[in-house]
Amino acid sequence: MPRTAPRICPLCEATCGLTLTIEGTTVTGARGDRDDVFSRGFVCPKGAALGALDSDPDRLRTPLVRRGGRLREATWEEAYDTIAAAVPALIREHGAQSVGVVLGNPNAHTMAGALYPPLLLGALGTRNLFTASTLDQMPKHVSSGLLFGDPFAIPVPDLDRTDFLLLIGANPVESNGSLCTAPDFPGRLKALRARGGTLVVVDPRRTRTVRLADRHLAPRPGSDALLLAALAHTLLDEKLTAPGALGEHTEGLGELADALGSFTPEAVAPACDLPAEEIRSLARELAASPTAAVYGRIGSCTVEYGTLASWLVDVLNVLTGNLDRPGGALFPLPATGPRPRPAGPGRGFALGRWQSRVSGHPEVKSELPTAALAEEIETPGEGRIRAVIAIAANPVLSAPDGRRLDAALAGVDFMVSVDPYLNETSRHAHVVLPPPPPSRTAHHDFSFNGFAIRNQVRYTRPAIPLEADRLDECEILARLVLAVSGAHGSAEPSAVDETAIRAALAKETADRNSPLHGTDPARLEAMLTGENGPERRLDLMLRLGPYGDLFGAAGAEAAEHGREQGREQEQEQGLSLERLLAHPHGIDLGPLRPRLPGLLRTRSGRIELLPDPIAAELPRLRAALAERPAALVLVGRRHLRSNNSWLHNVPALVGGSNRCTLQVHPHDADRLGLADGGRARVTADGGSLDVPVEVTDTVRTGVVSLPHGWGHDRDGTRLAVAGTVAGVNVNQLLDGSRLDPLSGTAVLNGFPVTLTPLP
Repeated sequence: MPRTAPRICPLCEATCGLTLTIEGTTVTGARGDRDDVFSRGFVCPKGAALGALDSDPDRLRTPLVRRGGRLREATWEEAYDTIAAAVPALIREHGAQSVGVVLGNPNAHTMAGALYPPLLLGALGTRNLFTASTLDQMPKHVSSGLLFGDPFAIPVPDLDRTDFLLLIGANPVESNGSLCTAPDFPGRLKALRARGGTLVVVDPRRTRTVRLADRHLAPRPGSDALLLAALAHTLLDEKLTAPGALGEHTEGLGELADALGSFTPEAVAPACDLPAEEIRSLARELAASPTAAVYGRIGSCTVEYGTLASWLVDVLNVLTGNLDRPGGALFPLPATGPRPRPAGPGRGFALGRWQSRVSGHPEVKSELPTAALAEEIETPGEGRIRAVIAIAANPVLSAPDGRRLDAALAGVDFMVSVDPYLNETSRHAHVVLPPPPPSRTAHHDFSFNGFAIRNQVRYTRPAIPLEADRLDECEILARLVLAVSGAHGSAEPSAVDETAIRAALAKETADRNSPLHGTDPARLEAMLTGENGPERRLDLMLRLGPYGDLFGAAGAEAAEHGREQGREQEQEQGLSLERLLAHPHGIDLGPLRPRLPGLLRTRSGRIELLPDPIAAELPRLRAALAERPAALVLVGRRHLRSNNSWLHNVPALVGGSNRCTLQVHPHDADRLGLADGGRARVTADGGSLDVPVEVTDTVRTGVVSLPHGWGHDRDGTRLAVAGTVAGVNVNQLLDGSRLDPLSGTAVLNGFPVTLTPLP
């Protein structure tokens, strides 16, 4: 008989609850979970196709080990023996920096990806970390770090209570949101307008999100920072600022007017290709709204001035008094995050604590630009990367100049890939470790609850038991930690989790600001529950978190001490794994609430509105006012039934509108001699691509659009469906030289191209 089981969808940032229908050990259906406390039954096509992804015949079931130049099936012991023989030896001979770690976007969607990479990096001792953040969201981390002292303190729009929402470079109806975890984003936008609110979308394309908007501004791509600066200038110049209570927690307000003095609407209008009066009008509406929120995403991040644009989003929220205010932009309080501490100065946020070996790119949040990975492998000399460990990463398609990186990876001494597929990147590995399908894994969103528009907590155990010959992804990574550290064969994977638990408890009980200061850590460790190491670590984080039970009676006195210290204790307390398991559809922890000044960790203990790195970057933005815009630029685009390069091997999620076509405005098509359904050659810094043309007025003139994540045409992969709809890799048009200097993020949008019609 079929049965059902709850599951949190791991396929995008919306984290919707699903109800899986299961027959035997097969997922035969997936629908929205109406009892889920957060998503309330919403589901998108990706979630509905979870069963097809789960049973994809191209998913690897057993490890692969390279023998005689070919990847062959092997046992788990053979795979880890191979890693244990290779990686420690390389480190002994060439040093820790000879290993590079690459983390892909899917890591944020798994428990394993949140819990084990820090331990892996610690075991390796390498500083060569490359992640998807420098291809996506690093500008927001940098601006938040500089403004608030914490790169993870990212405010999100209060979608359900705001009166005015300004979206810039975001298409959440098709992406389901990003750095703003919100199931049913389309429904929430419709509800905003239904209650009399206003939605304004800034995007060079007429997206599905734009179709829901009251007003659409279509500026020239890459001009987001100029437009936002002009909005801030107008607020300051016309004395429309009203920071309210934020004023006493903010420094730099006085200097901001001078810093932005050049960016009048009239000055930026030619570069943005928008009327000056339209810019002024938008600023006035923003200031006049009872509550408002400005939200920018990938279109404003992956451009030349991405960090400045991200900074200006929050500058606008501060100037209008809408930061940390219901109906504005608020800071989530996730259940596994740090317990709030008393307000006061912190260590601040520093950039460039070290540099990359070849080009001297500054470190940001302990990461180096992924665009620099190829040169770090290719360039001879001390510290050259000779081994690569890639976890859920496909940088051959996601990073600039995939051909160069493809060739570089083919030449490394050793490579490990943790991936369920043999894809464009993992095909180079010497060992491939495949995690099990989603239905056979537990799930809690460590990352995305930190960006959720409502505080809640959910956890689902595996819906289907793991087969005897497979390993859970947490165990795969725990064993990898042991293998690279030289402990393979001498310790059990559980030892990795126990070591992490003991280290966390030792730190907590030694911290004089902790409610558990002075408590015996062994006593606390004995109180943890859970069926395995990952669950025990989750229990620890829940208990120590903002809503945690502080280990019950052991923490009762400490909890009272915490209240005496004025810490945030407003929401319901007593959270633990045991309590969470009793609520399979989650626990609602209430709407977002103001958290300032408590979360500020800047050296001043205040919002530093004009930090030095930002001020030093503004002259470069001023110079852009005099630059001659390119005649034609390219932007990417999202598809509702896709997520980067992940899902092109699921038949139900390819085809229809999810196609790799070059969208061109009719006027540009006529000017260039292009025809709908014909082909064109696109040329940019990194080379040329031949692509099918789609003539459409959904893009503005002077702009063409090509989606990312395609290019499944390389030999040696096992992606049968994706291979039949290969498309082209848009990032091959880039050579990696275009970066946002403050964040190291690759410029993937708004770069100049030329088009040539093909017969």
